[in-house]
Amino acid sequence: MAVEINTNSNAQAGKNAIPDRSADRNANPDRGEIQARILIADDQPDVLESLRALLKGHGYRTEFAASPGGIFEAIANREFDLILMDLNYARDTTSGREGLDLLARLQESSSTPPIVVMTGWATVGLAVEVMQRGVGDFVQKPWSNAKLLEILRQQIELGRERRKARAEAAGESREHDEIKFQFDRQGRELEEARAIQQGFLPQTIPQMAGYEISATWQPSRIVGGDYFDVIPFGGEAMGLCIADVAGKGMPAAMLMSNLQAAVRGLASREIAPDGLCARLNELMHTNTTSDRFVTFFYAQLDGASRELRYANAGHNPPIVVHRDGSHERLTEGGGVLGVFANQPYAWGG
Repeated sequence: MAVEINTNSNAQAGKNAIPDRSADRNANPDRGEIQARILIADDQPDVLESLRALLKGHGYRTEFAASPGGIFEAIANREFDLILMDLNYARDTTSGREGLDLLARLQESSSTPPIVVMTGWATVGLAVEVMQRGVGDFVQKPWSNAKLLEILRQQIELGRERRKARAEAAGESREHDEIKFQFDRQGRELEEARAIQQGFLPQTIPQMAGYEISATWQPSRIVGGDYFDVIPFGGEAMGLCIADVAGKGMPAAMLMSNLQAAVRGLASREIAPDGLCARLNELMHTNTTSDRFVTFFYAQLDGASRELRYANAGHNPPIVVHRDGSHERLTEGGGVLGVFANQPYAWGG
C-alpha cells in the first residue's frame, strides 16, 4: 500500500481534518449492517472532536481514549470493530516510539481489533515499521475525510471477516473436541466391554489326566460373538463348547454373554449333547430376533472311557486327529440355534 508522508512539523492540531463534501454525501459503510464501534485514541481534544463529528455523521459509534492506559481500559470492558490511534501521547516527542511500544502490547492479544494509525509526524521509516507491526493502515494528519472513511470501512470489513473466521474455527475446534471426547469415551466403554467379555471366558483352562487342553480367543473387533468354554463336571469328565454368534460388535457380544450363562446353567454330565442343543435352541428362538442365530458345538469328554460324545448345531465341524494320523470332521447334530422353534438334534461319538 502506498503511504503519503508529510514531515511538516508545524501542522496545526485545529486544522487536522480536510473537509470533503463528496465523502459526506456518498459514504455510508454500515447501511443495513450492525453499527460499527470505533475506539479513537489521541491526546488532542480538537482532533477527537473532529473525528467524533465526522464518524457520527457516517453512522459510527465512537469512544475516546487520551492515553495508552485508557486504550487498554476501554478494550478490556467493551468490544470494538477498530482502533484509530495516534502514535504520540503524554511524552513530548514526535518519534512515534511511544506508539510503537503501545502497538507491540496491543498485538499480544489475539482479540485486538484492526488498528489504523494516524500521526502528524511521519517519516517513511516510521510508516514502514508501523505496517510491519501488523497495523491495518497508516493515515497522516491532516487527513482526507474520503480517504480516512474508505480506510476505516475496509478495515472494519476485514476485521469482521477475521472475527467470523475465528468464531467458525473455534466452533469447529469445539466440535472436534466434542467428537474426540465422545470417541475417547466410546473407546473406554468398548475396552471395558472387552474386559467384561473376557471375564466370561475361562481364565484358566481345566485339565484332565491324559489330556492337554488349550484355547485362544481373538475377536475381529474389540468385542464380538465368539465363545468357547471348558466345563469340569467332577471326576474324569468335562464339557467342551465352541460357539459363534452371527454378527459383530456389541449386539453379538451381548448375545454371546446370554449364551454363556445358559450353557453354564444347563450343561451337566447327565444332559447329553443333543439334549443340551435342543434346550439352548428353544431359549435362543424365544429370546432373539429372527436375524440372529448361533452356531454351536458341544462335546462331553469322558476321561476314564476315553469317549467323546458331541452335537454340532451348524458350527464349522471341528477335526479330530487320531494317533495314526487319520482324522475326521465332527458333523453330527442339526441346524443353528435360534432359527426354528423345534429343531431336532442328533449326537455323534
